Amino acid sequence: MAADGSSTARLQRIADYPALLEEAWAQAHAPREPNAPTVISTFAGCGGSSLGYHMAGFRELLAVEWEQNAADTFRLNFPHVPLYHGDIAKLSVAECLRLANIAPGELDVFDGSPPCQGFSTSGKRELGDQRNQLFREYCRLLEGLRPRAFVMENVSGMVKGDFKIVFAEILRTLKGCGYRVKARLLNAMFFGVPQSRERMIFIGVREDIGREPSHPDGWCEPVSLLSGLSGLSGLLMVREGFGPTKLDRVRNEEFANKWRSARLPCCTIVKSRPPILGFESGPQREMTPQECQRIGSFPDPFRFIGGASKAVERIGNSVPPLLMRSIARHVRTLASRSLTWRAWSGSTRPT
Repeated sequence: MAADGSSTARLQRIADYPALLEEAWAQAHAPREPNAPTVISTFAGCGGSSLGYHMAGFRELLAVEWEQNAADTFRLNFPHVPLYHGDIAKLSVAECLRLANIAPGELDVFDGSPPCQGFSTSGKRELGDQRNQLFREYCRLLEGLRPRAFVMENVSGMVKGDFKIVFAEILRTLKGCGYRVKARLLNAMFFGVPQSRERMIFIGVREDIGREPSHPDGWCEPVSLLSGLSGLSGLLMVREGFGPTKLDRVRNEEFANKWRSARLPCCTIVKSRPPILGFESGPQREMTPQECQRIGSFPDPFRFIGGASKAVERIGNSVPPLLMRSIARHVRTLASRSLTWRAWSGSTRPT
C-alpha cells in the first residue's frame, strides 16, 4: 500500500458516483441486527463520521458535540441517536456509559476527531493552541470506556515540522491507554470521495484482544470533480444571465490557490470558503453548498442547518462519510467478537 492509502493492487473505476452515494445512503438507513457492531462518536460535528459508520452497518450508541449549529444539524439527520450537547471535558466516563447503556469493555469502536485548527495546514498553525490538547479528553474517555478498538482522525499537518513532537506524544498517550496503535495518512480520493483530502488516521486495538491494528487499502481510482458533480441541476450555469458553459478547472484560495483540472478530484474543501470553479469561456464562481456537499461525499438527502457559509463550514470540518465507511468496515473486522478474549477485568468470557 502506498503512503497515501492507495493500493498497489488494481483499483476499481467508479462508473456512477451519484449512484454510489445513493446506495451508501440506503445502507445507512437499513435495519440493524441486534448484534450489529457499536460505536460512540466524539467531536461528532454535523455527523460526517457518524454517517460513515451507519453506512458500514454500525449502531451508534451516543454522539458528543458542543457547537450549536453542528449539534442541530446532527439532530436533524440522526434523530434516533442520543446526543450529548456540551463540553467533552465535563462528560464523565460514568455518564458516558449511562447514556450509551453499556458497561466498560462492551463498546466495539470509540471514534473521535479532536479539533485540529492548531495543526491544520489550511490556516495559521500554532503549536501551543489549546485546542491541540483536546485529544487528552478523548484519551480520558477511551481509557474509561475500554472499547475493543478506536479510530481517531486528524489533519496531515500534525506530522510536519515541529508538530512531529505532538504527533509522537499522541502516539505515546494512546498506547498508554492499553492499545496497540498505528497511524497512517489516507487520501479520501482513493476511497470514493471526489476530493483530494489527506487525513491522519489513528487506529488502535485493545492489547488483550491480541490483534495488530491496520488500515484499509484504497479501493478505487480517483473520481473527478466533473463526475462528482454529475446530475446536479444548474452545474453548467455560471449565474443568471450567462449561457451554459463547460466546467474546466477548480482552485481554493485558502489552500494552495492553484488551478487544477476538473477532470481530476477537487481540491480540499476547507471551512472558511468554498472552492472556485472556472469555466472554459472565462467566468468563475464559488462552488455552491450543494456542490460542496456532493464533493464531500454527503448524499443529496443529507440536510444542513443555517446559511451557505454554515453548510460549507460543516463540510470543511467533516470527515468525508465515504472515507469513514471504508475505515469503519475495516475496523469492524479488527473489533470482531468472533474470537474469545481475556476481558479487561481479568476474567475470561466469550464475546
